[in-house]
Amino acid sequence: MANYNPYQQDGYQQSGYQQGGYQQGPPSQSQFTPNGAQIPQGGTPQTGYGHPGAPQQDQGYFPPQGQPNVGREAGMGALAGQMAGMGLGGDAAAPHRPNKKKNRHAYHNLEQSSAPAQTFGGPPQGQFGYANTDNTQHLGASHPYAGQQVTPQMSQFPAPANAPFSPGLQAPSPGFGAQPQPIPPSTGPGISQGKVDPEQIPSIPRLRDAATQYYMENVYPTMEQHIPPPAAVPFVAHDQGNSSPKYARLTLNNIPSTSEALASTALPLGIVLQPLAAPQDGEQAIPVLDFGDTGPPRCRRCRTYINPFMIFRSGGNKLVCNMCTFPNDVSPEYFAPTDPSGVRVDRPQRPELTMGTVEFMVPKEYWAKEPVGLHWIFLIDVGQEAIQRGFLQAFCEGVLLALYGNESDEENNEQQNGDSPETLRRIPAGSKVGFVTFDRSMYFFNCNPKLEQAQMLVMPDLEDPFVPLGSDGLFVDSYESKPVITDLLRRIPSLFSRQKSPEPALLPALKATQAALMSTGGKIICSLAALPTWGPGRLFLRDKNDLHGIETERKLFQTEHADWRKVAGKMVEGGIGVDFFLAAAGGGYMDIATIGHVSALSGGETYFYPNYTAPRDVQRMTKEIEHTVRRETGYQALMKVRCSNGLQVSSYHGNFLQHSFGADLELGSVDADKALGVMFSYDGKLDSKLDAHFQCALLYTTASGERRVRCTNTVASVSENLPEVMRYVDQDAVLSMIAKEAATRMTERALKEIRNALTEKAIDILAGHRKTSSGSHPPGQLVLPENLKEFAMYILGLIKSRAFKAGHEPSDRRTHTMRFLKSASPLELSLFLYPRIVPLHSLPDNSCFPDPETGHLVVPPSIRASFGRTEEGGAYLVDDGQVCLLWLHQHVSPNFLEDLFGPSYTNLADLDPQLSSLPILDTHLNAQVRNLVAYWSSVRGSKALTLQLARQGLDGAEYEFASKLVEDRNNEAQSYVDWLVHLHRGIQLELSGQRKKEESEGVGAGLEGAMAGLSNLIGR
Repeated sequence: MANYNPYQQDGYQQSGYQQGGYQQGPPSQSQFTPNGAQIPQGGTPQTGYGHPGAPQQDQGYFPPQGQPNVGREAGMGALAGQMAGMGLGGDAAAPHRPNKKKNRHAYHNLEQSSAPAQTFGGPPQGQFGYANTDNTQHLGASHPYAGQQVTPQMSQFPAPANAPFSPGLQAPSPGFGAQPQPIPPSTGPGISQGKVDPEQIPSIPRLRDAATQYYMENVYPTMEQHIPPPAAVPFVAHDQGNSSPKYARLTLNNIPSTSEALASTALPLGIVLQPLAAPQDGEQAIPVLDFGDTGPPRCRRCRTYINPFMIFRSGGNKLVCNMCTFPNDVSPEYFAPTDPSGVRVDRPQRPELTMGTVEFMVPKEYWAKEPVGLHWIFLIDVGQEAIQRGFLQAFCEGVLLALYGNESDEENNEQQNGDSPETLRRIPAGSKVGFVTFDRSMYFFNCNPKLEQAQMLVMPDLEDPFVPLGSDGLFVDSYESKPVITDLLRRIPSLFSRQKSPEPALLPALKATQAALMSTGGKIICSLAALPTWGPGRLFLRDKNDLHGIETERKLFQTEHADWRKVAGKMVEGGIGVDFFLAAAGGGYMDIATIGHVSALSGGETYFYPNYTAPRDVQRMTKEIEHTVRRETGYQALMKVRCSNGLQVSSYHGNFLQHSFGADLELGSVDADKALGVMFSYDGKLDSKLDAHFQCALLYTTASGERRVRCTNTVASVSENLPEVMRYVDQDAVLSMIAKEAATRMTERALKEIRNALTEKAIDILAGHRKTSSGSHPPGQLVLPENLKEFAMYILGLIKSRAFKAGHEPSDRRTHTMRFLKSASPLELSLFLYPRIVPLHSLPDNSCFPDPETGHLVVPPSIRASFGRTEEGGAYLVDDGQVCLLWLHQHVSPNFLEDLFGPSYTNLADLDPQLSSLPILDTHLNAQVRNLVAYWSSVRGSKALTLQLARQGLDGAEYEFASKLVEDRNNEAQSYVDWLVHLHRGIQLELSGQRKKEESEGVGAGLEGAMAGLSNLIGR
């Protein structure tokens, strides 16, 4: 692992311009432009891509910036003077409280844990340690992430002895704790926009770029540092007993001791959980522990699982629970003596006592049914619309790719591992697959490996459907029956080409497949290309454009069909999850509120292609089918969240089923991309001398057929000092909780009320910080919390999102976005609300190639999401985690087009509007962009990254590009600068006691109820 290079695995070019390969540096031979001019070694001259009439610029779009301070705080000191009455300052460095006693909590020696072999992009193993070494040395002390402090008073584990990680001795970074410059007070709410320098307001791209650079070279130690990295940044976490932020992110890593103190901050107290999140390459694998028939040790009172924060007393005979403090007797089989300091002698060999995230094998009393390998059913729409649009052909190709890969993958595997089926598996051994198609009838296929060709059985009975095949015929091993399955999937499009049924019957097909999986549980992957208007459960056009913009519009965001609700409930009861692939050709209505309800309740996912066009969307869909099948997936899942005395769970937000408040969450299936939020409230006062603990226990069956519990343990300190609380806020977790609760309210409140509630919530949080943590600043100065400087921009992006924005928007798009927000991970949400944009016409020569010294990709800087940042003749790659647009200015250079697309393309009109990927060319620029796309593909969620052209003045996708420029005024929403001015006015009114809710706009008292949970936190 010492020579581990994550980008070699992702397909970045290493040498030469071979087909399908990736390049490490410029080509050895000189290149020539179309007019015959020789290009210096290293690629196409960057200045040649500009429009002849445009002013020439440097390599990057922005003027050169100071390197150490291009992160979160760059330019913040000068901002106060720039914005006159509306200053943007940082907090004063809050004093640290002294360390508390170590011996009253569970002991954890940081030096005993084995660290990952190497960071995501960092130095080889052995160059620095994790426990007692200042990892920030590699970027210098002035880097914005170099001075990041540990959570104060984190007394569960003894702090290292040397100065860099001592809360009482560590000096704040110039960027993170600098005292803002004093500015004159505002003359009133009418702040002049002309005095605001947009270049100096908080920048999300700067934050991401600085964090990416830092975590390329440093690990994130989960106990030594307690402010997680930005969600959109890849990082390697070193589990030191506190779970990685990939699995759990607390909104507050330093919790107020009372509910009144929390209410004064207006911040939500919650945790965002993504229990099956995919680990980063280079991280230690999650250990799987088997305690036999006795099961894992648990507290007899509150049933908390064993974790690193429990304390052993009485020589190892008593186990004190960290949640309820109950002293449990230690069973003889788990007993081990303790040393004189009270630490078990076998602690270093016990992962459950040293790691924050572990899995336990569980005995039969945890079983709902006999665990078996995951059973998949591919439920395929063979109706007229699916055939004519090429959707059926593409879906079958995607299933083949997911199960067996392409031919080149098989050849490579055979050369490396031989031709054993076990070495070629793309789904776990023990998993089985079955195939069912439907239009007005249902067709079941027997793919028994003893057959030469699959047998088809027709089920025309839609009122009372049943499965005409036994389990041995419908469900088969994908590799034992590979010839039969491959032949079937290739024949299905032609098999049904003559049976053109325009009306599919989806609900009966779902009932039949549900019956087939009831005894085992499993997963259904369903395709649909038209509104199911046939048979029981038929749907009709509900969105007739007569409800948009009025209060009753929310009826379109939920199903009113009792049969669909009943089927969804039975799916969860049977441990079955459903994923839908919906193609609405021409933007037709699909009633995602009803169909998607089945996937949302069962823990599945809906992939929606609102303007499906072949061949443009074929590659994207096939990749997403492959990802759906290959990602880590469990089924028959139950989830329980426990917390320390003094706290209690108040609500859950996500896609799941909960029969009653306090009951376990039920999920038919759970996968690596799904996240949910949990809100907490106080049922007493927390002791500031003790820490607060949280444990998420997910009981599920793995795809290989093992029943396990995955435990995620998180700890936070407790404080009575509110400025100290504000210093350890997780911006991404706060944003996730607010977004998930707002999405939950869409079926209860009008969209206008939710938009107003989001605005008021942003004002409440910023005003709360102003009252509690920055009272020494002038009243006219806008002071943003250190770790919430980009929060205002993210909230503006949320208001502008398809779920909540003003104006007309199809209900299918709104509903799909609503359910996405409820299950989105912090990574997906961050990209969705603020996309990453990179100018391609001015890429430096060394960008998007592995660094010759470290071997890690040189990631180019991104720009702000504003049209004012674009250049005439420019080309920009825009990715929001859902779609990736390639926007080309109408005056883009012909040289640029030739280098990127090939010598036959010299103007925009020559490009294929159906393009979804770049050709492989022997040009420097082409290799750069392909490497960047490959890198971005590894830093996103469940959606595949394929390109979509947005040529200025030619493609409809240009409107989509405009909607991604969230800093500009669009969708009847304000620009970023105007938004900050609006927030500042609200804060000033709050501080002066003159603030009133927007009653004149019809919100009135209903605003408090629009986001009840959030408003309760404010204490009003």
